[in-house]
Amino acid sequence: MALWKLKEGNNPSCFGRFSTHPVVGRLLSQRGMQNEEELRNFLYPDYQRDLLDPFLFSAMEKLVERVKQAKERAELVMIFGDYDADGITSSVIIQEMMDNLGINSRVYLPDKKKEGYGLNINAVEYFKKENVSLIITVDCGISSFQEIEFARKNGIDVIIVDHHHVPQKLPPANVIINPHLKNSGYPQKNLAGVGVAFKVVQALCQKIMPEKEEQLKWMLDLVAIGTIADCVPLLGENRLIVKFGLIVLAKTKRFGLLELFSVGRIAIDANNFPDARKVAFQIAPRINAAGRMNHANAAFNLIRETNRALARNLALEIEASNQNRQRVTGQVVNEVKILAENSFKNKNFIFAVSEHFPVGVVGLAAGKIADIFHKPVAIIQKGEKESVGSLRSIPQINIIEAIEKCSRFLVRYGGHEQAAGVTVRNEKLEEFYAALDAVIEEKTDGKKILSEIEIDLEIFPKDIDYGMLEGLRLMEPFGKGNEEPVFLMRGLLVEEARVLGNGDKHLKLFLKATDGTPKVFESIGFGLADKFAAVKKDDAIDAVFTLKEDNWNGGKKIQLNLIDIKINQ
Repeated sequence: MALWKLKEGNNPSCFGRFSTHPVVGRLLSQRGMQNEEELRNFLYPDYQRDLLDPFLFSAMEKLVERVKQAKERAELVMIFGDYDADGITSSVIIQEMMDNLGINSRVYLPDKKKEGYGLNINAVEYFKKENVSLIITVDCGISSFQEIEFARKNGIDVIIVDHHHVPQKLPPANVIINPHLKNSGYPQKNLAGVGVAFKVVQALCQKIMPEKEEQLKWMLDLVAIGTIADCVPLLGENRLIVKFGLIVLAKTKRFGLLELFSVGRIAIDANNFPDARKVAFQIAPRINAAGRMNHANAAFNLIRETNRALARNLALEIEASNQNRQRVTGQVVNEVKILAENSFKNKNFIFAVSEHFPVGVVGLAAGKIADIFHKPVAIIQKGEKESVGSLRSIPQINIIEAIEKCSRFLVRYGGHEQAAGVTVRNEKLEEFYAALDAVIEEKTDGKKILSEIEIDLEIFPKDIDYGMLEGLRLMEPFGKGNEEPVFLMRGLLVEEARVLGNGDKHLKLFLKATDGTPKVFESIGFGLADKFAAVKKDDAIDAVFTLKEDNWNGGKKIQLNLIDIKINQ
């Protein structure tokens, strides 16, 4: 059972002319809003006012000069990206900018199964044969020391455009743009890879073709997708990018995205405005599925396709890959669940290795296992000589820091606080596991870490109205760092309880207020039917939930989306 943890500090601060619902005011105060200016900037962001100068990056001038040189010398530029949604969208917008500048460029996305993450020597050798004189890495490169050293020795310049964890020893690139560098100069440290790529695009446009800068807004559909997909905090510039990017996404003219929506039955258009959740759970997984199951080129080509019929074919291909991805991920999750319940029941770290784990889905499976068992997880595909895998963590454990302490056993690694990838030689697998397990045991002090549900506020039935919903909409987009508010109400009476959905997985409750307010709340608990099978009519419960407006057949009502409940004895 999860612990309910009620946050502290929720007194409304300054409302002034930006007054909103009292509950929303408490939330904003709790999230650090201290004055009217902060409140205004958060609730009413302005693209022109709030978008930061790309030349705050201390190395940006140098990058622009090197790209200008490539244009003047008619060089061939190779854009080396990553195979996930962040890397693919980054690659598209950089190439679109190269096209606009009249620079000859090509994009190379590695094969996840054959090449793994990041720049590799074989790719660099290929670039040399193709007479490439400049490589721009996007959403990768910061950990590719040997590969970049090899490129430089072979007369190829390298620009790194990345956002990943900065290693102690930097690669010998000509230019590095990464907000995590100590001397980067950039105040926003948590940009996604595509966010850093967009700053590069901004800088190039400002210096070389300033008359086109206004048109950069049409790239924000992709910048929003990559930012949401990479789970970076939706605060500051990320929030601005996503808020306006979702507007552009609703109006996108990209045939590839339009066909992806059509084939996937994703309701996004000018009349169906997307939120960050729809991007995270419907768009990003389909784009990622291309690289996971086949090759990321399918998703890249889809986004860049200008022929509607060809875009349709690519969308159908990606939809099939996504369905296959769901099936295969489920198989891996079921297998690792059995292993976790038996071999790792009393451990704080789950480590699963197999020759038949498809490398394309090990990250997804690790994430699901981490959620189920609330433990850090490594799922690794064992190869002939080297093994490749993904790790997913829990909020209490910074996994990339833990891995760094065991890096002596690894060929390569990279990632973030909660997600990372590793390559390890087979003979070092056991040593790597033992070392990482020891680090995690030390961090947890050997004690089982309980899952927690963070609750923003305790509220009362009288608080819930459409004014509150409207205030919550102003707080969107929700995501990491600006999570959707979670509420607690106590002493609700169950008027009706029933199950619904395919397989009777979902729980539907009608909950009556007992504070004298004549309100009955329709509530839905997705996937909670088995967990709360004992709930029945006339039970008194406490409920933890988020709020939604449910629109069905022209009617609208406020709905509680249940997260957890406790039956009062």
